[in-house]
Amino acid sequence: MNEFLQRLKQRKLVQWAVAYVAATFALLQGIDIVAQQFGWPEGVRRGITLAFVVGFFVMLVLAWYHGERGVQRVTGTELLILALVLALGGGFLWRFARASRRPNDTIAAVSSLAPLAISNKSIAVLPFENRSEDKANAYFADGVQDEILTLLSKIADLKVISRTSTQQYQGKPRNLIEIAKQLGVANILEGSVQKAGDQVRVNVQLVNAQTDSHLWAETYDRKLTDIFGVESEIAKGIAESLQAKLTGREEQALAVKPTNNLEAYDAYLRGLAFEGRSASSYGSYSPYLVGRAAGFFERAVQLDPNFALAWARLSRAHAALYFVGTDTTAARRDAAKKALETAQKLQPNSPETQLALGYYQYYVPRDYGLAKSTFGLVGRMLPGSSEVSAALAFVARREGHWDESIAYWEEALALDPRNVEFLNQTAITYTMLRQFPTALKLHDRALDIVPDDPGVMAVKATIHQAEGNLEQAGKLLSQINAQTPSTIALVIKMTQLRLERNYAEAIQFLQARLDQFHSASETDKAITQAVLAATQRLAGDTAGAKVAAEQAHNTLEQLWKNQPDSALFAALLSLANSALGEKNSALKEAERAIKLLPSAKDRVRGPACEEILALIQTMFGENNGAISTLTRLLQTSYSGWLYAAT
Repeated sequence: MNEFLQRLKQRKLVQWAVAYVAATFALLQGIDIVAQQFGWPEGVRRGITLAFVVGFFVMLVLAWYHGERGVQRVTGTELLILALVLALGGGFLWRFARASRRPNDTIAAVSSLAPLAISNKSIAVLPFENRSEDKANAYFADGVQDEILTLLSKIADLKVISRTSTQQYQGKPRNLIEIAKQLGVANILEGSVQKAGDQVRVNVQLVNAQTDSHLWAETYDRKLTDIFGVESEIAKGIAESLQAKLTGREEQALAVKPTNNLEAYDAYLRGLAFEGRSASSYGSYSPYLVGRAAGFFERAVQLDPNFALAWARLSRAHAALYFVGTDTTAARRDAAKKALETAQKLQPNSPETQLALGYYQYYVPRDYGLAKSTFGLVGRMLPGSSEVSAALAFVARREGHWDESIAYWEEALALDPRNVEFLNQTAITYTMLRQFPTALKLHDRALDIVPDDPGVMAVKATIHQAEGNLEQAGKLLSQINAQTPSTIALVIKMTQLRLERNYAEAIQFLQARLDQFHSASETDKAITQAVLAATQRLAGDTAGAKVAAEQAHNTLEQLWKNQPDSALFAALLSLANSALGEKNSALKEAERAIKLLPSAKDRVRGPACEEILALIQTMFGENNGAISTLTRLLQTSYSGWLYAAT
């Protein structure tokens, strides 16, 4: 042993090993920065890391061989100094990379660490008051606020809180000091809009909430045709008052006039209003509202075919409807692509067009690598946009990159700290990782903002269900009934009744829900009918199960004709067929759902298809296969179909 140790010392293998590890660490940090900039796929990064691991053993062999031949000319001290320099360099790169991806104020916004000092160049734009005699013009005031926020988000020297966080202060008494504290900003912009005929008056005042001092105020009495100039002047006035530096590109972006057609702009603002309502709080996503938004965007581009911003929003609306499974027809897919291509022809390099491209890549072909690269580019164009960080979080989650997803959610919450959807999506990500205490805290933060919101309370209840605490889950779901508008809340309520083996109430609940479907989508109807059929079969009501299953089958057949590639419809068909007692067709459809949406393609919803197959297997006594699948899924991070749409 002494002789072996002496030979190791002569060949300096320990020093070479330390130097190699230090050099590898430094190189990996540099590669990580390049990979983030160019959106390299995760597989490429892992391949590089594996190559370095293999190289370590190759290095040991070469060092031993050349030491044997006496050709080493580097002293052990020199090797150790080299290792120290490389390690320090790698550490610097590592800190730089983390700072680029997750700013310090981002980490402080979500973690339990003490928050950093609030920047003097931070601002929240509160909802503008609608002073028009026609109260239906509220959408116009909201639109002016939204456009000012969009302009401000293009200024890298400002921290701008997103509209979703400020919207909760609509129509409420305002304590600016408290609001600024809640939002983590130094400055607040208040405003009002009065529209009458072709005239518009916009009042704004900028207040430093920390000192309770007015920094700037202005009143604009203009023709409606000059509303874009007003929005641009307000954004520039804010930047000047807060001493924010504008680059040449940013000044050009503030001066862009999206359309010369006021009627088209009006339709665009109405579309934004419906779009905003569809994502106002978690659990309220509504294909109906997104469809209404798409209709107004369509009207806007009909009135002005050169309205690139409206084309971009239209593409996003079509792509979203395609992605969530409510309309996976070729017509919907092609409409999203056509609108995107038109926006690209008109304004190929605008951040709004690039954002629409990223959503198309994510929602339609599900090319997560391309989407991540595009969203990364938009992030540099819109440094103050929480939406970009949220989009990256969604993509990372679909890929199964859980830590990366959480980091992006933290970034989004730093810019949008009171965004209920972001809080709950972050919580859901932790729930998928079985980190229940952290998830519960995030849900509680959301409930502090929207007390008693049925969607939030229902999603929180899923954690107690997973822990086996059905009593606590039942308390959170006690107010959910057949009239509750949140589909997510209804699904979770059904899960609760099934876990309690309370099939009679579950059946009554679903039947009452079906009575509400006078104007609901066919997809919602099919879901309810299929779940009702399966529940009746579990309760032993074979006759009732057959009736409901046949109704579900009829509904799904009509949907299936135009959307044969829908994994959701395949899964629902498997439930309906199982309720009819048709074992082979039920298993076939469940297996088809897995093929249409494999776990490798979607780490969030793919495993849910496997769970449905296991459910079907248990209904027909094939317990061995079901137990094997469920045992594996217990160690898998994923979420169910209906409350992980994005």
